Amino acid sequence: MAPFNPPNTVLSGFKERPEALLAQGDKLYVGTATGNLFIYEYSELSENVSTLVDTKKGLSRRSIDQLGYIKDINSLVSLSETIPTLYPLPSFAPPTPLTRAKGALTFAVHSSVHNLDPSDAKGGSNTVGRAGPIPTMVTQLIVGCRRKVVIYTWKDGEAQEIKEAILPHSPRVAVFLDSDNVCFAYSPTEYALFSISKLMTLDVTTPIPANTSMGAFSGLTGYMTLGLGARAKPGLVRLSDTEALIVKDNQGFIIGTDGRQTKPATIDWPSPPDEVAFVNPYIFSILPPGTVPVPENGGTSLPSGSAPAALQSSPTPSPVVQVISSLTMQPVQTLPFPPTSPTSSAVTCTIRLLTSYPAAKAPLFLVATPSDRTVATSEGSSIWQIQMRSWGDQIDELVQRCLYSDPLSLLDTLDKALLPDKDQRRTLIRALHAVSQFRLGKFDDAINSFIELDLNPAKVVALYPERIAGRLSVPPDDWIPLFGGPANQQSLTPKNDDAMSTKSQNDSNESKEKLLEQSPSLAMLVRTAARRGTAFVALLSSSKDKDDDTVSISGKKKVKQVDDFSRSVDALWRYLTDRRPKVAGALAAVHIAPAQSHQWPFLSETSTEELFALPNIPLPLLTPEQLVRFAQIVDTALFKSYLVTQPALLGALCRLANWCEVSEVEEELRAREKFAELIYLYNGKKMHAKALDLLQHLSEKDTDMRDKLDPSISYLRKLGPEYINQVFESSRWIFEADRHMAFEIFTSDDVELPRTQVTDYLEKIDPTISTRYIEYLIDEKGEESPAFHDRLTELYLNMTLSARKRGDEIKELEVYSKLLRFIDTTDHYRPDRLYGLLSENLYEARAVLLGRMGRHEHALELYVYKLKNYAKAEEYCKRIYNPNGVTKSVFLTLLRLYLRPTDKAAPNLLQPALDLISRHSPRLDSVETLHLLPPLVTARDVRPFLQEALRAPIFDSHVIRDIHKARNEQVARKLMLLESRRVRVTDSRICPQCHKRLGSSVIAVHAPRGEVTHYQCRDAFARRLVDPMRR
Repeated sequence: MAPFNPPNTVLSGFKERPEALLAQGDKLYVGTATGNLFIYEYSELSENVSTLVDTKKGLSRRSIDQLGYIKDINSLVSLSETIPTLYPLPSFAPPTPLTRAKGALTFAVHSSVHNLDPSDAKGGSNTVGRAGPIPTMVTQLIVGCRRKVVIYTWKDGEAQEIKEAILPHSPRVAVFLDSDNVCFAYSPTEYALFSISKLMTLDVTTPIPANTSMGAFSGLTGYMTLGLGARAKPGLVRLSDTEALIVKDNQGFIIGTDGRQTKPATIDWPSPPDEVAFVNPYIFSILPPGTVPVPENGGTSLPSGSAPAALQSSPTPSPVVQVISSLTMQPVQTLPFPPTSPTSSAVTCTIRLLTSYPAAKAPLFLVATPSDRTVATSEGSSIWQIQMRSWGDQIDELVQRCLYSDPLSLLDTLDKALLPDKDQRRTLIRALHAVSQFRLGKFDDAINSFIELDLNPAKVVALYPERIAGRLSVPPDDWIPLFGGPANQQSLTPKNDDAMSTKSQNDSNESKEKLLEQSPSLAMLVRTAARRGTAFVALLSSSKDKDDDTVSISGKKKVKQVDDFSRSVDALWRYLTDRRPKVAGALAAVHIAPAQSHQWPFLSETSTEELFALPNIPLPLLTPEQLVRFAQIVDTALFKSYLVTQPALLGALCRLANWCEVSEVEEELRAREKFAELIYLYNGKKMHAKALDLLQHLSEKDTDMRDKLDPSISYLRKLGPEYINQVFESSRWIFEADRHMAFEIFTSDDVELPRTQVTDYLEKIDPTISTRYIEYLIDEKGEESPAFHDRLTELYLNMTLSARKRGDEIKELEVYSKLLRFIDTTDHYRPDRLYGLLSENLYEARAVLLGRMGRHEHALELYVYKLKNYAKAEEYCKRIYNPNGVTKSVFLTLLRLYLRPTDKAAPNLLQPALDLISRHSPRLDSVETLHLLPPLVTARDVRPFLQEALRAPIFDSHVIRDIHKARNEQVARKLMLLESRRVRVTDSRICPQCHKRLGSSVIAVHAPRGEVTHYQCRDAFARRLVDPMRR
């Protein structure tokens, strides 16, 4: 990737020798060797445009060595004649020499905002009434002098006390890391860190750089070699608040504020760079001629990833600017100078004064001067500008080249203000990077990214073959476009395939990924293998030892395929089991449960384009419809992965409510004879017809009736009233097989079906089963509805009449007995309705119903005259008799039927009448009974009745009178006894407790012998009476 545009000239034909550059705002300040200062105005949007706006002739007597700008006081800092001077802008007058920094060699400026206490801000002035820290702009100017350092400070434009510190050496270059730490370069090999607060230095320690091979300088003349050795300008640039880059020989080290190396990786240049600069996040270095290759296409830059110079045909004869990424420590672009003549045989110019915009921002400026003095005198020097391409273009190109790690690192360094869609790009590139990892066999890393990014599960599942993903499966060639990447990706062609093929088998996975990303041939191997069935390639064929060539390729593929597939499915399980509870929680928040899955459209009704178009956002932000689709995708994929690799786990998943798509798995389950799991799945999706059909089909293999019918019965017993028609349809074949077992379908304790519909259905099959069902409702369920009671009586009646017509006396007697017992023991039917349905010859049933309707005399007539069952008539009277109700004369009614028959054909019933009188004389009215008795009945026949009737009133009056008399006598005797008891207290009577005279004191009399004591002695004397030991 080329992050920078080709250089363009902003100023040409500059006759004097530039020694210092400063870019500030839209101004470019050029300090010359003669002490002049030229001020140009330029525009970043226009090329080759710079306008001279001012010239300060003789700003200093000698060369201007360094320029800087202090925004806090709007002044230019110029280092000339070893003294820094401040020039107010724009007038440049009056100049302020910083005389305490005499002998200066370099300086650095740093500005930052500090939250200072009111007493520290602006020296403690104007702080009355202010509380809390005050944001203050603090600007520091540190000047490196001979063996000392001078520090100037401004707070909100007000100068502060100047500090000085002695140094062991003289700093040649100084850069700020933060407001307290400064890095000094004493020489090209000696560096130190300086703390402003402590005024102490700390030497920088780095590993000893490797010896530079002279082969790297092949092609250089002796004069050029001497020139390289003579330049002794130290290489030092600031990278961040905590890191700086130092150059030692041809190596670059990144150090921290502790003076130690912070990254193990180093920058290796083909030769020591002449100068270095930093434009975040890229490091620029000027390399001498002959150290880098000539661009093959004759262009102005070499792209990243090109082969080293040693592998090129010829080095470039001109100096170059090499751009290195501080994130990867690898070259990303090489710019030969001048860009118009990269293939010239001689060095045409020298480049120097790499100058970046403040705060390490683009653009970067440099000065190019012809090497030939005559040409330099006639043409002068030129100032070039290197402008950075937009961040979006850089990132897009890296993504286009499948280098996903680089744009992710680049995004980490960018502020959101520079790239408004930073978060969206990061999500997209992380997803593409995860796909790349997945392609390389790093399934766990890829799945971790998929989980963190909240990606659409349809896209993750699409990475798997069809037996896992079903119709969602996507060929490997389409993975990147599926995740939002470019459809036609570019890759770098390796310059030496043999070198790549000899890589060790112990290379890290990161290097393999990088190699795969940059090599189209290797990517093609992956895609070809995927098309052949090897969807996951973790190890590259180019990293195998040549001894492995003798092994069968097909054999290796087969073993690797199984291993990679198992690992990929394990990773998929982890992804799906992570997503499943989270999706369920999001659905629960909108009151959607897996048990409602049958109420939503099936996954098969949605196209794959719609599924892939589901958004990659956190689950709580999805709509209920999108959440349901996610749940269906996750559960279906989990089900199919279990089916392929772990069939034993299917049962537990099927028993739980789930969102699995049945159409995706039912054929596979049938093929594997996983019928129990399929039935559970049908049941969860409310596809009861399919489940019951499958159970009926499976029952054909069983010969035992219980084993044959139990599964279907158990399933039907769990279906609710909404599936009543399905229950009726599927239970018919069970009734045909065994009616008694089939009846269990409607006696479930888990669910209750509509009773009326069940009764109608069972009556069509067999009235006997219908009566059994109503009996079950009344006896077990406590049904009290008159409709069911009436229906049961009608069923009993119809069954009785049917049995009579068939001549089945046993069945008739059995059903008729049930009818009589039912109508005699229950009160929830309507007797008048049933009475109208009875035939004339069902006398006992008619008698019971007449009794229920209150027509007791007619009922007794049927018992006496038609049934001639006098015992039942008497039992009837006993059952309904109430001495305080309307039935108090029921026995007299029965006696009247005996003695005054209403039926002319009735026999002589005197003996049943006499038996009734003898047994129930207390319940019969004596006078009415005597009136009913025939004249020929002797007193001997009714002697017990007469004795009872005559004895009862006399006995009662005598007993009551004697009891009252005895009670009155008892009360009189007790009163007489109480009135006869008294005590006498004289002047000489002594208290038995205290043995003192009672006198006229209050006394207490104790029972039972009448002892008299003082009132205050009563408790003590009473205790003596209770406890004999105290007497």
